[in-house]
This record gives sequence, C-alpha cells and structure tokens, in this order.
Amino acid sequence: MEYFQLDSNNIFQNSLFVSCGGLFIISSILVFGRKLNFAIKLERIGFPIAVICGILGILIGPYGLLNLLSKETTDIWEASLTPLLSLVFATLMLGRPVPTLKGLIKPILNQFLLALSLGFGQFFVGGLVVKYFLSQSIEVNPLMSCLIEVGFEGGHGAASIIGNSFVKMGFPEGLDLGLAMATMGLLSSSLIGSIFIFIGNILNLTNQQNISEKMYSNEIIYKFKLISDLKILITNLGLAGLAIIIGLLLNQILRYISLFLGPFSKEIIYSLPVFPLILIGSLLVRYLLEKTEKTTFISQILQREMGILSTDLLIFAAMASLNLSTVLGNWFPILLLTLVGLIWNILCIIFYAYFVFDEYWFEKGLVEFGNSTGVVASGLLLLRLADPNNISKTLPIFTSKQLFAQLLLSGGFFTVLSPILLSRIGLDYWIEICASLAFIISFIAFFINNKISIFK
Repeated sequence: MEYFQLDSNNIFQNSLFVSCGGLFIISSILVFGRKLNFAIKLERIGFPIAVICGILGILIGPYGLLNLLSKETTDIWEASLTPLLSLVFATLMLGRPVPTLKGLIKPILNQFLLALSLGFGQFFVGGLVVKYFLSQSIEVNPLMSCLIEVGFEGGHGAASIIGNSFVKMGFPEGLDLGLAMATMGLLSSSLIGSIFIFIGNILNLTNQQNISEKMYSNEIIYKFKLISDLKILITNLGLAGLAIIIGLLLNQILRYISLFLGPFSKEIIYSLPVFPLILIGSLLVRYLLEKTEKTTFISQILQREMGILSTDLLIFAAMASLNLSTVLGNWFPILLLTLVGLIWNILCIIFYAYFVFDEYWFEKGLVEFGNSTGVVASGLLLLRLADPNNISKTLPIFTSKQLFAQLLLSGGFFTVLSPILLSRIGLDYWIEICASLAFIISFIAFFINNKISIFK
C-alpha cells in the first residue's frame, strides 16, 4: 500500500512537471510566435496561432492521434481553465478607460439588444434542431439544445464550467460536446469573419486605410519593452488579481444572500460562475484608479497581452483535453448545430445591420459576430483587423455592452440557468420561451430605431 502511494505521488509529480513545462513552452510559442510576420498574415486570413496550437494540443493529447500526453497531464491543464478565464475577464476593463455614456446610450442599447437576440436565438434554434431533426434520427438528450449558446457565446471556458452541470444532470458527454462546439465556433468565427473583412475591404466598408506592417512592428517593440519591465508586470498582475478578488467577494456575498432564499434560487446562485462578477471588479478597479488619477499604474498594452495570452492558453488547454472519440461519435449533431447556429447569427446580424444600426454597421455587426460565434477575444480581433484605429468608435460601445450582456449570457446568469430550467419545464416550453425572447427583443430594437423619436 505504501509503495502504491509513493508511486501515485511520483506519477502526479511527473504529470505536474510536464503540465507546467508544457504550458510554459506553449506560452512562449504564443507570445513570440504571434509577433512573426508569418503569424500575422495567418491571423489576417483567419488562422490565429492559438487555434493552430490548439489543433496541436488535440493531436498530442491523450485522445489524439499521437497520444504523447497522459490523462493526468491534461487533467491538470483542464483545472487551469477557470483561473485563465478569470484573468481574461479581469483584464477586459482594466486596460481601457471607463467609457463615457454621453452620446452612446442609443448605440450601447442597440448593441446590447443584438447580443440578447443572438444569445436567446441560439437557444431557440438549438431547441428546434434537437426536437425536429436530431430526435428523429438518433437518441439525444434535450440538454444538447444548449450547446450552441454555451459553445459559441461562452467559449471553451464557459463550456467547461457548464459542462460540469451537464455531468451532474445526466448528460456526461455534454462537457466534450460543449468544448467541441466552442472549437467549431472559434474556427468559424476566424474563417468566416476573415471572409467578411475581405469582402468589406473590396466594398470599402472597413477602416483599414491607415493600417500597415510598420504599425504592427512598432507596436511589437513597445510591447517587448513593457513586458521586460518586471515592476510594471507585477503591478498589472496585482491589479488584475485585485479585480478577481472583488469578483470572488461579490460571489460570496451572493451565496450568503442565497441562505435566505428558496432552494431553487440557492441552486442557481451556487451554479453562477464568478466570471461576470470579476468583470464588475475589473470595472470598479479601473474606475477607482481614474478617480484617484493613478491610471499610470496600468499598462493598456500589457493588460491586453495578458488577456490574449490567457485566452490562447485556455483554448489550447481545452482542446488538448478534448475527448475525440466522444466528438467523432457525435459528429452529425455537432456539425448540424454549428451550421444552424451560424445561419442564425448571420441572419440576425443582417437584420440589425439593415433595420437597427445607422453608421458603422459593418464594424458593429462584425465584432458581435466574432463574440457570439467565438469568444470576446475573437470579436475584438475581428474589430481590430477591420478598424485598427477605432475610427468607428465601436470598441467603447462593445465594451460597455459587455458589462450588461455578460451578466446574462456567455456564461452568465441565463446560461447557467438554462440546463436547470430546461430540465424542469421541458423542451417544448423552452423553445417557446427562447423564441419569444429573441423575437420580442428584435422587435423592440426595430421599434426604438424606427418609431420613437426620443431615442434619436
């Protein structure tokens, strides 16, 4: 027994060493490789280096073709998804000034309504696919109808968190399917988004007139100077850590309040992930620094780099942990859900671009396509490629919208509630509720922008 315990400890120590060493190597590849001209060109045509590393992770993972890594190693990586996603949300608001709402209330409202229409619509079309297509040919779990929103809007991090709820509710394959949907969404966001940018350039819809390779090169040199400064790095990591601590405190406050509520409310609050609350913490830290005129402590570029690196590592770790046998065994549902989700996203954004948005509709629709198909970082990447100098002022509008939309969807309150609510009310009522919400919100957006003069 003692020998077995010693052997288990050695296995864990070896796995921990390989995991930490592997993440360090991948981090170096992501940081330095992304600066190469070859990687920049790949990114522009829709192949971010994070996705390439993620595909490598699938190949060398315990379920991949090469099978170079042990299950213990990828389990440790999988445990790092929550800290990595927390850092993504912590840096989201820290590196940008608190947006002023003057003159932006209507654009932020429109962007928020588009995000809600996309999210609730993804639940709706997912339900239609499960009820009228998949259930006719194979035996499926109704919870599969949540996969589009969980994978597309939430990404790999949210898919991992919600996947644990799927496991508890008798849908164990939901974790791997959610990660597979997140991967499909990320690839679709990059490839289709790049096609949109290419078409936008031809039709002169983007703001790339002033972009050049020189601008990229100067920015890269500046980044390396900042990263080499240990003092600035520690300060910015500390500020991001403070935002995470505030989010954790808010989460504990909500859990304390749940003690005085009913069992259903308590179940929801305990299932709510901490990430939207970390976003609030990020905004609060930024606001306090601006009020005290201490924003010199924040490096905008470093905060952005930390968020991008965390997102890239999260994608790699999640894809390396992907169970290919489960995914390949469910290739038809994944492919069908992906196609239907993409069709809904594109149709919904076309509606808003034509009937709701006024100026810079291309940038506003593009960033939301990236966010609602891939992740926040994917939306920001597409926006940066289409409007590198922020001529459209879409970035502050999108960032402000995230404060509200992230609390509901993309791993927020309604995303966490979805499997619980669906299992209680049934698939038919679930489809009706999500359809009603999606179309009522779209009608409100149309009504506001075409009928009520007070908003104009």
